[in-house]
This record gives sequence, structure tokens and C-alpha cells, in this order.
Amino acid sequence: MSASSHKNQSAPNYTQQLQYLMQQVDVSSFRQLSRVSGVSERQLKRLRQGEVSQMRVETLLKLSQVLQISVDQLLTLFSPESISPMTPPPRDRTPSSSEIPTRQSLDNLKQEYHRLQQQFAEQRETLLQEFQQSSVQVLESWLLQWPTAAYAVTQNDQLPAIRLLPLIKPVEQLLQQWGIDAIASVGDELAYDPQWHQLMSGTVQPGEVVRVRYVGYRQGDKLLYRAKVSPVNNEG
Repeated sequence: MSASSHKNQSAPNYTQQLQYLMQQVDVSSFRQLSRVSGVSERQLKRLRQGEVSQMRVETLLKLSQVLQISVDQLLTLFSPESISPMTPPPRDRTPSSSEIPTRQSLDNLKQEYHRLQQQFAEQRETLLQEFQQSSVQVLESWLLQWPTAAYAVTQNDQLPAIRLLPLIKPVEQLLQQWGIDAIASVGDELAYDPQWHQLMSGTVQPGEVVRVRYVGYRQGDKLLYRAKVSPVNNEG
């Protein structure tokens, strides 16, 4: 037996383990796995050859997301102890420490993974707090003035409603910051488009004139709420 054949038989082989995980998520080839995960085929080959401890946590995280298992599970499945009867370990010699990952290196990877998880969680919490604070700052005048204005209306039904309209400006400014635009305005007459308009009653064909009853909203090209409309020709 040649030296190369002896080496191929004695090296850990995790190909079947990886193929099984791929089948569970309908990934048919290593090329497809590389494409959907953003991990190079060279890195996949390292995983199949038992070099999991030498791979970056970020790489393992990408694979775990596509294969729908945790990084801990990925490390466990591709560590030397996990080789299944389908791919038995060599019997003629013990692999050297340079050929298989050590328990210490696997533990280090797990620790780094958990550290990154904690870091990401803290970053999400920080971003959420910053988002909430910036939103509250935009809405400050509305938050402070609206309860008093609403109370005044309940105490005086003769108070002109038009005086309340300026209080809505902060809400409009916040929507502008988020890139949310109104679909037409109440009372507008326009051509019916079922993509952006919801018919409240009657029947109408696309392109026929309708009147806007309730404003809709979109964010860029994404529809949030259709504008509610009614046919103009049905109005008496």
C-alpha cells in the first residue's frame, strides 16, 4: 500500500456526516452549500477532513445557520469522538496531534462562540435602546402636549379641532425618518390600482377613478397598508 493511500485511510473523514446534515435542509451539493452559506469549498473540505478546530468561529456560525444546528452541535459532530461506524477511525495507528483537533482547541472555539453570542446580544440591546431614545426625542413634544390637549377637548367640546393638528407633526417627522410615505391623501381622486388600493365597497376596474377614504402607507417599494378607496361613480 502506498503512503498516500495509507494517509487517506487514516485521516478523519466527516463527509457523510456533512452530507446527512445537508440532506436535512435540502442542500444537494458542497457547491450549493458554499453558495448559500458564503463559506468557500476549501473551508468545507477542511471541515470534512477534521480540521474544525482550525476554522474561524465566524465560518462555523455561517454553516450552523444554513445547516440549522448550533455551533456547539457542529463542533461536537465534527470532533474526533463523533466519527460514526460508517467512517471508522484507523486501526493501524493513532493519528498525530497535528492531524486531529485537541479537546483544548475545541473548548477554545466554544468559548469564543459563546463570547460572540453574548457580544451580539449586548449590541442588539444597545441598538434597540438607541433606537427607542431617538424615537422618543422626535416624539417629545407630542408626548408632552398630547395628553393635555386631549384632556382639554374632553372638557370643552367647543375647542376647534384644527388647533390639535400641529401636535401631529412629530409623528409625521418620525415616519419621514423611517422612510414611510403616505399613499395619496384623504379625498384624493385617482386611478384605481389594486396593488396600492383596497376597495371598500362596490366594483371598479383598474384605471377607473376612485376616492381615497383612508390613507395607506409604504416604505420604499414595500407595501405596508393599502389606501382604502371607494368608486367615485357610486357617490350620490
